[in-house]
Amino acid sequence: MRTPISVGNWKMHATNAEAEQLAESLAGLSEVDGVTTVVAPGFLQLARVAERLRSSGIEMAGQNMHFAATGAFTGEVSPRQLAEVASWVILGHSERRRYFCENDAALKSKIEAARVHGLHSILAIGERAEERQAGHTQVVLQRQLWGALEGLDIPEGFVVAYEPVWAIGSGMPATGEQAQDAAALIRAVLAELQGDAVATSARILYGGSVKAENIAEFAAQPDLDGALVGGASLDAEQFLAITRAIAGAKRA
Repeated sequence: MRTPISVGNWKMHATNAEAEQLAESLAGLSEVDGVTTVVAPGFLQLARVAERLRSSGIEMAGQNMHFAATGAFTGEVSPRQLAEVASWVILGHSERRRYFCENDAALKSKIEAARVHGLHSILAIGERAEERQAGHTQVVLQRQLWGALEGLDIPEGFVVAYEPVWAIGSGMPATGEQAQDAAALIRAVLAELQGDAVATSARILYGGSVKAENIAEFAAQPDLDGALVGGASLDAEQFLAITRAIAGAKRA
């Protein structure tokens, strides 16, 4: 039995005051059973939100991190620093790949560093619109998984988020069938890379224009175990509804 996960990625939104207010509005999430709930505020708000949610059962994530534990890397956050306030880290988000030139080799170093420092990784992968249109979705996902995970010691329960780039922020999500096809492929590639135990226990999330109105379609898919939510996670009612739907679907 895989415990489903609902992850809210706040991206570069919310001032300190706004983040604290949003955190207070998420109190109802502590009453949702059967799902792990994670929120990823900006780095400046992370400690404040962690303090507000300390007794809620909601877990904290960084939106990125450097692979080095310490060093002369101006503007970066190390896994050692992040582990003081968070237990999760999102790695490989398409916005990091696109705007900050992150590649699979760098992600491999980050995933290993996260493991060493006791952080749970959420590895985001996904194809661009032109890659899907050319029929290259499978090749892209395979390449990203092999590039980031080959040769690493991946724990059971590892989390991969399938986020088709063309769906993120577009208001045009993938269909449940498309997301399920990608999730099944991811699980098959994980079996090749890490063996059946890791593949079977891996939690695979869907991300890309997820809303309360469409989450049921994704939560019902057999190989999907939750969602990585962007804009809708900034609305407490939306995120609560999404989390409840994920928990309910996986209990059914």
